[in-house]
Amino acid sequence: QVQLVESGGGLVQPGGSLRLSCAASGSIFSINDMNWYRQAPGEQCELVATITAGGSTNYADSVKGRFTISRDNAKNTMYLQMNSLKPEDTAVYYCKAAIVVVTHRLYANVYWGQGTQVTVSS
Repeated sequence: QVQLVESGGGLVQPGGSLRLSCAASGSIFSINDMNWYRQAPGEQCELVATITAGGSTNYADSVKGRFTISRDNAKNTMYLQMNSLKPEDTAVYYCKAAIVVVTHRLYANVYWGQGTQVTVSS
Protein backbone atom coordinates (compact mmCIF):
# COMPACT_ATOMS: atom_id res chain seq x y z
CA GLN A 1 0.00 0.00 0.00
CA VAL A 2 2.82 2.40 0.88
CA GLN A 3 6.30 2.62 -0.59
CA LEU A 4 9.33 4.72 0.30
CA VAL A 5 11.83 5.20 -2.50
CA GLU A 6 15.22 6.80 -1.92
CA SER A 7 17.33 8.40 -4.62
CA GLY A 8 20.35 10.65 -4.96
CA GLY A 9 23.17 8.47 -3.70
CA GLY A 10 26.44 8.05 -5.52
CA LEU A 11 30.19 8.53 -5.45
CA VAL A 12 31.54 11.90 -4.36
CA GLN A 13 34.96 13.24 -3.41
CA PRO A 14 35.70 14.37 0.15
CA GLY A 15 34.36 17.87 0.68
CA GLY A 16 31.66 17.37 -1.90
CA SER A 17 27.88 17.42 -1.60
CA LEU A 18 24.95 15.13 -2.31
CA ARG A 19 21.21 15.51 -1.89
CA LEU A 20 19.17 12.43 -1.01
CA SER A 21 15.43 12.21 -1.57
CA CYS A 22 12.84 9.88 -0.05
CA ALA A 23 9.45 9.85 -1.74
CA ALA A 24 6.46 8.19 -0.13
CA SER A 25 3.59 6.93 -2.25
CA GLY A 26 0.41 4.95 -1.75
CA SER A 27 -2.68 5.25 0.40
CA ILE A 28 -1.29 7.94 2.68
CA PHE A 29 -3.47 9.86 5.08
CA SER A 30 -0.64 11.64 6.88
CA ILE A 31 3.06 11.32 7.65
CA ASN A 32 4.43 11.93 11.12
CA ASP A 33 8.14 11.68 11.99
CA MET A 34 10.56 10.97 9.15
CA ASN A 35 14.15 9.84 9.67
CA TRP A 36 17.37 9.16 7.83
CA TYR A 37 19.51 6.27 9.03
CA ARG A 38 22.79 4.96 7.69
CA GLN A 39 24.73 1.73 7.97
CA ALA A 40 28.39 1.38 7.08
CA PRO A 41 29.94 -2.06 6.46
CA GLY A 42 30.52 -3.85 9.75
CA GLU A 43 28.86 -1.07 11.73
CA GLN A 44 25.54 -0.72 13.52
CA CYS A 45 22.74 1.25 11.96
CA GLU A 46 22.97 4.90 13.00
CA LEU A 47 20.19 7.49 13.24
CA VAL A 48 21.40 10.46 11.23
CA ALA A 49 18.54 12.96 11.35
CA THR A 50 14.87 13.32 12.25
CA ILE A 51 12.17 15.74 11.12
CA THR A 52 8.72 15.94 12.66
CA ALA A 53 5.49 16.71 10.85
CA GLY A 54 5.79 20.25 12.13
CA GLY A 55 9.32 20.65 10.82
CA SER A 56 11.36 20.29 14.01
CA THR A 57 14.72 18.68 13.35
CA ASN A 58 17.37 16.75 15.22
CA TYR A 59 20.79 15.52 14.09
CA ALA A 60 23.47 13.09 15.14
CA ASP A 61 26.53 14.92 16.49
CA SER A 62 28.61 13.47 13.66
CA VAL A 63 26.64 15.36 11.00
CA LYS A 64 25.59 18.57 12.77
CA GLY A 65 26.47 21.63 10.75
CA ARG A 66 27.05 19.59 7.58
CA PHE A 67 23.72 17.84 6.89
CA THR A 68 20.27 19.40 6.60
CA ILE A 69 17.03 17.44 6.72
CA SER A 70 13.88 18.89 5.19
CA ARG A 71 10.50 17.77 3.89
CA ASP A 72 7.85 18.82 1.41
CA ASN A 73 4.56 17.69 2.88
CA ALA A 74 2.66 18.44 -0.33
CA LYS A 75 4.89 15.97 -2.17
CA ASN A 76 5.24 13.45 0.68
CA THR A 77 8.99 13.75 0.19
CA MET A 78 11.91 14.14 2.56
CA TYR A 79 15.39 15.33 1.70
CA LEU A 80 18.88 15.14 3.17
CA GLN A 81 21.31 17.78 1.95
CA MET A 82 24.81 16.53 2.74
CA ASN A 83 27.69 19.00 2.52
CA SER A 84 31.38 18.77 3.40
CA LEU A 85 31.21 15.01 3.02
CA LYS A 86 33.89 12.88 4.66
CA PRO A 87 35.02 9.32 3.93
CA GLU A 88 33.41 8.25 7.22
CA ASP A 89 30.02 9.28 5.80
CA THR A 90 30.26 6.32 3.42
CA ALA A 91 27.27 4.06 4.09
CA VAL A 92 23.93 2.87 2.80
CA TYR A 93 21.39 5.55 3.70
CA TYR A 94 17.83 4.51 4.55
CA CYS A 95 14.73 6.60 5.10
CA LYS A 96 12.04 5.69 7.58
CA ALA A 97 8.61 7.21 8.06
CA ALA A 98 5.72 6.84 10.46
CA ILE A 99 2.69 6.92 8.19
CA VAL A 100 -1.03 6.85 8.79
CA VAL A 101 -2.48 4.71 6.01
CA VAL A 102 -6.03 4.89 4.78
CA THR A 103 -7.83 1.77 3.60
CA HIS A 104 -11.29 0.95 4.91
CA ARG A 105 -9.97 2.44 8.16
CA LEU A 106 -7.00 4.45 9.34
CA TYR A 107 -3.97 2.75 10.84
CA ALA A 108 -0.43 3.77 11.63
CA ASN A 109 2.66 1.88 10.55
CA VAL A 110 6.38 2.40 10.07
CA TYR A 111 7.90 2.03 6.62
CA TRP A 112 11.50 1.81 5.39
CA GLY A 113 13.02 2.55 2.03
CA GLN A 114 15.32 0.17 0.19
CA GLY A 115 18.47 2.22 0.80
CA THR A 116 20.81 4.23 -1.38
CA GLN A 117 24.59 3.93 -1.37
CA VAL A 118 26.72 6.97 -0.59
CA THR A 119 30.45 6.59 -1.14
CA VAL A 120 32.88 9.37 -0.26
CA SER A 121 36.29 8.70 -1.73
CA SER A 122 39.01 10.36 -3.75
